[in-house]
Amino acid sequence: MKETDVVQSLAALAQALRLRIFRALVVAGDEGLTPGVMADQLAILPNTLSFHLKELTHSGLVSQERQGRHLVYRASFVQVNALLSYLTENCCEGAACLSPAAKACDC
Repeated sequence: MKETDVVQSLAALAQALRLRIFRALVVAGDEGLTPGVMADQLAILPNTLSFHLKELTHSGLVSQERQGRHLVYRASFVQVNALLSYLTENCCEGAACLSPAAKACDC
């Protein structure tokens, strides 16, 4: 992952409402959420939600798919894992930090 992508991803998450939206999408997993469901769950106005979803999608942390008349948003676990790997690749002075049984999120 390039440093510019890391900065863009972290900047997208550096806002409280976007962080809440992203966490809701992580909880939803592969099923994802429609904007209407997210707006109801998080008590966010639709136009405000739309702005924040655009930022998260632009960062690559969230994907969007059209299903009929609806848009479904999902957390991009590939991008999330790449971000986490970048942030931790040089931790513990290069020694393995995780036990062999630990693994990245593969939702």
